[in-house]
Amino acid sequence: MTSPEERLAEMGLAVPEVAKPVAAYVPAVRSGDHVFTSGQLPMRAGELMVTGKVGGEVTAEEAYACAQQCVLNAIAAVKSEIGDLSRVVRVVKVVAFIASTPDFTGQPGVANGASELLGEVFGDAGIHARSAVGVPVLPLDAPVEVELLVEVR
Repeated sequence: MTSPEERLAEMGLAVPEVAKPVAAYVPAVRSGDHVFTSGQLPMRAGELMVTGKVGGEVTAEEAYACAQQCVLNAIAAVKSEIGDLSRVVRVVKVVAFIASTPDFTGQPGVANGASELLGEVFGDAGIHARSAVGVPVLPLDAPVEVELLVEVR
């Protein structure tokens, strides 16, 4: 059986370093059998991939890629709490916030960037409940922010 890290490697991806918080909080907290991540921005190598609103300066395709990076950062936060991603029993809930123009209604498609990657990495354990919420603005003018709730053993 392949591990989540091995599945990521097969996709040409890796668990990044845990992103430094942009304010007074920690990337993730474990409580019992659950890990709650803070909202993760699409940071790559210490910088946002892109800024602006989806449906404006940011395309839906760019935002989908941002959602993938957000979930990679969330996976890193989970790993920092549990050490081994094979200990993830289930991705319980994903919340995706999409900073978008008032006429953009494709938030679910953007959030699929996170959801589909979780399914590929964790298999059936990656199937989850989800909210995809359109918002007027996110920290640092990021187009997407994703948080996870995972059950661990």
